[in-house]
Order: sequence, then structure tokens, then C-alpha cells
Amino acid sequence: MTDLNGTMMQYFHWYLPHDGTHWDTVKARSKELAQAGITALWLPPAYKGSAGEFDVGYGVYDWFDLGEFDQKGSVRTKYGTKAQYLSAIQALQAVGIQVYGDAVLNHKDGGDATERVRGLPFAKENRMQPIAPMQDIEIYSHFTFPRRQGKYSSMEWHWWHFDAVNYDNYNPQDQGTVYLLEGKSFDNFVSLEKGNYTFLLGCDLDYENEEVKQEIIDWGKWYLDTTGIDGFRLDAVKHISSWFFVHWLNKMQQYAQRPLFIVGEYWTEHIDTLHWYIDATEGQMAVFDVPLHYNFYRASRSNGYYDMSKILDGTLMQQQPALAVTFVENHDSQPLQVLESVVEAWFKPLAYALILLRREGYPCIFYADYYGAHYRDRGRDGQEHEIWMNSHRWLLDKFLYARQHYAYGEQYDYFDHPSVVGWTRLGNQEHPKTMAVIMSDGWGGSKWMEVGKPNAAFYDLTDHICEPVYTNEYGWGEFYCRGGSVSVWLEE
Repeated sequence: MTDLNGTMMQYFHWYLPHDGTHWDTVKARSKELAQAGITALWLPPAYKGSAGEFDVGYGVYDWFDLGEFDQKGSVRTKYGTKAQYLSAIQALQAVGIQVYGDAVLNHKDGGDATERVRGLPFAKENRMQPIAPMQDIEIYSHFTFPRRQGKYSSMEWHWWHFDAVNYDNYNPQDQGTVYLLEGKSFDNFVSLEKGNYTFLLGCDLDYENEEVKQEIIDWGKWYLDTTGIDGFRLDAVKHISSWFFVHWLNKMQQYAQRPLFIVGEYWTEHIDTLHWYIDATEGQMAVFDVPLHYNFYRASRSNGYYDMSKILDGTLMQQQPALAVTFVENHDSQPLQVLESVVEAWFKPLAYALILLRREGYPCIFYADYYGAHYRDRGRDGQEHEIWMNSHRWLLDKFLYARQHYAYGEQYDYFDHPSVVGWTRLGNQEHPKTMAVIMSDGWGGSKWMEVGKPNAAFYDLTDHICEPVYTNEYGWGEFYCRGGSVSVWLEE
């Protein structure tokens, strides 16, 4: 983070246009983002995916192709070329915005040639018991990167660099089997979902293999040198042995010789599992506060009957705030995506006030919540749906203003009512003005809260309530909010 009240933005969503203009858009908007109060951007995976210019970036084909080589049907990625990417990073850093690269290090996809091997089949949902004996399979595990021709890295990938796959060319219709390759074992120190959740998709990297470990270390160093990024967002960390990241992050920090911000995506709403992971990785990375997201999701769908006094219970924001990256929505939870758990639009202002205006956690704003989104796709029901995601920018910009200028100092909490909750921030020497935040998932109401400023006037930054509030001689005021809404009261 670049200052005490840093704010990250996830600068993409799953359904951005495949037109190669995203990096140019990032560059063009760099100044307005900085002025709004954004201090860091998490950018999407910048390397070539197996679907070329149509790949969101998570089906990794070649980590060393940032939109430079004619591979998988295009030179550019979905977002643009290497030159555009590097230019966007430089523009962001020039206005004081840090850049975090998305590192997808769990798997590779879209091999250039097949190899015949033997594999032990497991059901997709149960990795504990094989469903048949070892058998011959044909898999796309040979990666030669013919157009790159050894530039940046001479390594070719073969079946022995992976431990499991989910595709057999002899039986292409079977989508429900995971094959553990002969002589291999599922990785340890991973999520225990499905018995062992090391395998996610494609060709799963074998981090017991020394060539694999060294290649990923070499790539990390090359990526830092090439891009000059300020940190990494690590994808799907629950599928990768936790000990590898201790090793890899030590190498990256030593090599960079500057602080790198690291956040891992361990998708679980079980807080104890996140505490275990933070301990297992020796506190070297922050973690996304998935339990908080699910609290927001449930509250938004409870028709005003969620106990708002417990909205922060069981979250990293509450229990380990220094390593919590807080968020409301992301590309996986958005409508029609694999982890769909949509926070309803009416509740998003309340949720964003909670992550942006409190002192705990490092908040991340989602691109589609800021700019809105419109797209079509098939859902789990097999039917096509048209999706409209609302832009909340008018309120988020107000919250960012309050975060920049008012969200400092002591914090007094008033989470003492099932429907109406609030808190105050008392300011500090550099930011002496005070603030009171109040919200309700029900009919609205008021709450007496202390702001430490006697006989002072406060106005509602959100414009939901027009009349000012005046504190008494003891520095307490009765602050209001409307139903299903949030009001942010700033000292005049």
C-alpha cells in the first residue's frame, strides 16, 4: 500500500470485450483513478492463455508470452499486446498507483502435442479412492511454444512436469475423471475439499519436480524485471502446496530488493482454514476475506432480517485485519461464474462502506461495481441469461473521498442492534475532521454516537438525508439513515 488508507481495485471482470483495448483503457484512466483515491490496481493475467485472444487469462498456456508471439491464434492477449501492457504499468506508477500482477501458477492448458502415459482414474468429486485400475491415456502435456523458439526460457514441458490431468484423448467425452499420472501422488498441504483439492483443471503442475520449481522461480524474476510490478495476486492457492509459496516468495523478495505486496486467493468461508493457511505461509501474504464476502452475500438476500450486529463475525477483517484484503464481489462470484454468490445491488453500498470506511483490512473495489457491466452467458441451468450489473461509482467516489480525508484515528463501534449499526472515526493530527457512518438493512433509524466534537455540524455525504446533524456539548450526535441504506456523516 502506498499510504495509510490504500485502496486496491480489481481492474477487470470476466466478461470484458475481447478487443485488445483494455491495457490502453487502463493507461487512459490512470490519472482519474489516482484522483479518485485508488492507490493500487490488480490487473488480469497478462500472458497467453490456451484460447488466445479470447482467454480471460486463467487457462495459462505460456507465462513468457505477454502478447508478443503469434501463439494460440493471435499475437495479442484479450487485453492487448506486451508493449501496451508495459505502457499501462508505467502510466499507473507515474501517478502513484501500484500494480499487482495476477500469477496463475497452479496449471497449464492447451499443450502443443500429446504424450501417451498411464494414469490412475479418480472421480472428479472424490480424490481419495480410484474408480478403476491404472490405464493408458493420451494427454496434451507437451508444451513446445514453437513461435517463441526458446526466447526468455528454453524449457519444454512434458508429462513428468505434471501430476494430474482431466482429459484423455482416447475418451474425450469423459469430463468427470481426474487422472493421477503414473509415479505421481497428489500434493500435500492443500485444501482437503474432495479429499484432496490439488487438481483444479488442465495439467496440474508437480511442485515436487525440481525443474518445475526452478522454472517458476526463473519466471517470477523475469516477470519482475520485465514489468516492474509492485506485487502479485496469487490465484487458486488452496490447490498448491503451501510450502512452495514460502520458498517462492522468499526468492521473489530477495531478488526484488524492494517490498512486494502479495495477496493469495484461498477460496473458503471457513475462517479457521484461512488462519491455518496464513500460519503455513509464515504470514508472507495477505489473504482475501472470503468469509466477509459470504456475510455480505447472505445479508443481501435476507430481506432485512440479517443480524447486522454480527456482519463482521467470523471474518479476517475482525480476527486478523493486518492480513485481510476485503472485497464485496469479484470475477468468480459475479453472475453466471463458477463461484457465483452475488451480493445484491441494494446491499452493495452498505458492504462497500464497511470495507472502505473502517480501519481494518485493505479494501478492493470490483471493476464491475464501479463501472457497471452488461453481458450474456449460459448459467448452470443451461439457459442463456442477460446480466446487468449496476454501477455504484457515484457512491464509491464519495466513499473514496471520505476514506482519503476522514477515515483516520480512533474508531468507536456501535454494532448493538440487529438492523441499525454504525461507527465513528475521530481523526488524527493530519486529518482532524471526524466522521460517523450509519446503515440499516431494515427500515432505517437513528443512533446516538460519539464523535468527540462538541457543538459541531455534520452533513450526509451521500445526500440521502438533507438536514444536518448537530452534536451536543459532550460530542455526541443522533445520526440517521434511511431503510436499506447507508449515510456517511462528515464534520463540516
